[in-house]
Order: sequence, then C-alpha cells, then structure tokens
Amino acid sequence: MPINYARSLTGHARTPGANRHLGVALAFVAGAINAGGYLAVREYTSHMTGIVSSAADHLVLGQTDLVLAAMGALLSFLLGAASTAILVNLVRRQGLHSGYALPLVLEAILLLVFGILGARLNDIDALFIPLTVMLLCFMMGLQNAVITKVSHAEIRTTHMTGIVTDIGIELGKLAYWNRDGGLHQPKVTANLGRLGLMVALLVAFCVGGVAGALGFKHLGYLSTIPLAGFLCVLGIVPVVDDTLRVLGRARRAGHDA
Repeated sequence: MPINYARSLTGHARTPGANRHLGVALAFVAGAINAGGYLAVREYTSHMTGIVSSAADHLVLGQTDLVLAAMGALLSFLLGAASTAILVNLVRRQGLHSGYALPLVLEAILLLVFGILGARLNDIDALFIPLTVMLLCFMMGLQNAVITKVSHAEIRTTHMTGIVTDIGIELGKLAYWNRDGGLHQPKVTANLGRLGLMVALLVAFCVGGVAGALGFKHLGYLSTIPLAGFLCVLGIVPVVDDTLRVLGRARRAGHDA
C-alpha cells in the first residue's frame, strides 16, 4: 500500500531497504536544491567543504565581509542539523514516531517559503548574507542530519565526495585479482550491494541537479514548489499518525478527568 510505504520511509521503525529508498529520494532533492539554488543565489549550499575553504581564502585576503558570509552559511547549516537532532529526540521522548519525518516536513515548508518569497528574501541580509542562502543551508543541514541519523552515518545525500570515494573503493576491490598469494589472507571481494547504493545516490543527485537547474531556468523560484510537495509526501504520513495519536491521548485524558 502507498501509505504503508510512505510510513516505512520516514517512520520510527527502520529497515535497510527503507533507508536506501529514502537516501536516494533525498539525494535527488539535495541535487535539485543545490543546482537550482546556485542559479538563484550564486552559492552552492548543500555541502560545507567549499564554504569553509572560501572562508579561509577570504580571511587570508582580508575580505572580512566574505568571511562573515561564509561563517553565516556554516552556522545556518549547523543549526539545521542541530534542529533535526532536537526534533528527533523530543518526539522520541514523547513516545511518538514522527521524529525523522518532522524535519522533512519543516524542510518542505521552508522550501515553499523560499519558492514563493525567494526574490524578496534575497534582498534581506541577515548575518551579512542573504536570507535565501541561510534558508538553503539550514534546509540542507536538516536533511543531511535526518539521513545520517536513520542510517547511522552510512548514507549521505547532500554532498558526493564520500559517495564517489566509496564507489572508487568498491571498484578497486572488484578489480582486485586475488592471485598474489595473500599470505593466507581472506579473498578481497567487493560489496556489490553498497556499490549499487552509492551509484544510485550519485545518479539521483545528478538527475536532481539537472531537474533543479532546468526548473529554475524555466520557472524561477516557483520550481521549488514541486520539490516541497515531494518532501511533504515523504514525511506527512508519520506526522499525521502522531497527530491522531496525540488527539487520541487528549481525548482519553478528557474522559478520565
């Protein structure tokens, strides 16, 4: 059933298959936001490597305003990841099941705000950078923390450096000839399942990037609205489940009183 499938993707109970499917879906979203966002704000916001490096460069060159801008983007990403951790733990301690879904619904809401008000927000500076950049970095922090927590840091979706590294490692093991004697060492074998997952994540990110760039080119900021809808579909079922659960508790408490 589609509802059960959606529930399995972002619900509290986790399976390796659900983690893989969610990872591929979020890699597509991250690629689209990163590429489309670049056309909007001239800044890649899904990974912090370049931003930290640029901060170092600008610091050496004495460009204090650009250093502060990079630090603002970094802080926004950091706060996004921290917000996911807070939401997950808050929901878990209440005995509810939408901890992984809520950050994605929040990301969808913020992406909707970005899509509708993006042009105006781009003129508002906060922490020396446009509010649009802060929003995008915050959203990417939210999303990356979700998949990191559900997969126990085995899957990343907002940056591809580790993904490409893992693909190279598995390809190297796949190509290894195993005819060197090995001094009684076990045979070198590739993890084909992991290789397939990493390739799927990379392809999803690339396809999302093309879709995001094309969407922004032809639709502008409004191209983010379908992405927001997609994120909402991913996370809404556990949120609705928990809403009904809380209402049920309140109803029972009212009867007991």
